[in-house]
Amino acid sequence: MKRLLFLTLLLVGLARPGLADLTIEIVGGQEGAQPIAVVPFGAPEGVGRTMEDLAQVIAADLGRTGRFKPLPRQDMPATPQTVEAVDLRDWRVLAMNNLVVGQINRRPDGLYQVDFALMDVYSGEQLANMSLASSPAELRYTAHRIADIIYERLTGAPGAFTSRLAYVTSEWGVDGQRVTLRVADADGHNPQTIVSSKEPIMSPAWSPDGRRLAYVSFENRQTAVFVQELATGRRERVASFPGINSSPAWSPDGSRLALTLSRDGNPEIYILDLHSRATTRLTNSPGIDTEPAWSPDGNEIYFTSGRGGDPQIYRMPATGGEATRVTFERDYNGRASLSPDGRSLVLVTRVNGQFRIARMDLASGATRLLSRGGLDESPSFAPNGSMVIYATQSNGRGVLAVVSTDGKVGQRLSQDASEVREPAWSPPPP
Repeated sequence: MKRLLFLTLLLVGLARPGLADLTIEIVGGQEGAQPIAVVPFGAPEGVGRTMEDLAQVIAADLGRTGRFKPLPRQDMPATPQTVEAVDLRDWRVLAMNNLVVGQINRRPDGLYQVDFALMDVYSGEQLANMSLASSPAELRYTAHRIADIIYERLTGAPGAFTSRLAYVTSEWGVDGQRVTLRVADADGHNPQTIVSSKEPIMSPAWSPDGRRLAYVSFENRQTAVFVQELATGRRERVASFPGINSSPAWSPDGSRLALTLSRDGNPEIYILDLHSRATTRLTNSPGIDTEPAWSPDGNEIYFTSGRGGDPQIYRMPATGGEATRVTFERDYNGRASLSPDGRSLVLVTRVNGQFRIARMDLASGATRLLSRGGLDESPSFAPNGSMVIYATQSNGRGVLAVVSTDGKVGQRLSQDASEVREPAWSPPPP
């Protein structure tokens, strides 16, 4: 029965297509969030209402982390657009810690120049004062860049707002089910279809440079692993051996994939060299070995195995060798995802019959539950390690959820007409 459950979890997890942005709902907050005011940016005359609202995007980015509490616009005492126009006394009365002001101007070459400043309200110090060039189409991305800069200046850690999300959607129509692999900004906007099919698509995985996606497709009723370039749409089938081809995971240098193959009978972990197409078998056990994940330094492979009876997480050298068990608490632990610093992992664990997301400190072995659903799956770290995205259920429908690594801040991302599954957070932009 456990083996059947394990195979079922290995081969399910679909979602639906839709052209709409992912809608974000904040479902948890954090006490002690820093007050910050992001004043509406000045815009060239005549285009203000048609231009992307950069300040709104920046404030929303910061607010979703739970570490900042942006001031509502209706409560702002003034709307300065330059440092010289700021009267800090207005903002001290409101107990604002920091203030962001900015303006957008046209350049002779057709681009926009976005000037912004981040100020410490109490000291008057300018923590950032920068100019960024942007095309009209990239203004929203520029806002995410500014939010990244602000986040790093105020927390000391990189932001993740310019990263992207890959996810799978599924939707039923008159011609049956349509499954789509999509990529969107980290806030759910600007979704783009990567591939669409009537057959299942699952396990998207980002290349380290963020330019390619590996994924599993069930085209022609046979599992196969594809690698697709996002810029050109060019895709290539890299693994289509008899049996299971699943769970691709990129090596940190982008030259290899770890994946699950059953070409020799039992599902085992293999390494595929993407240049030579040579495969190297790493595991050899009577239990199912699947869901590989690389350590950030590329020296180890973490994977899920049923070799001990219950599915648990193990690790072994990426060059092969002895496997060491990592998880011992509870009777099901799987789908490991390593933090960018390699100090912790997130996983799916079973608690009283319910599947939850947990974070495990690798040095101490201490585990903290992060999610509260009953069928949570597919956890993936943000590139700065501050948040985890995963798939869950809401009102009987598949949605995505994001939770801070301390479990205190949460949000849900959904589409009205479709189910969403299999999220993967991209690495930071090069």
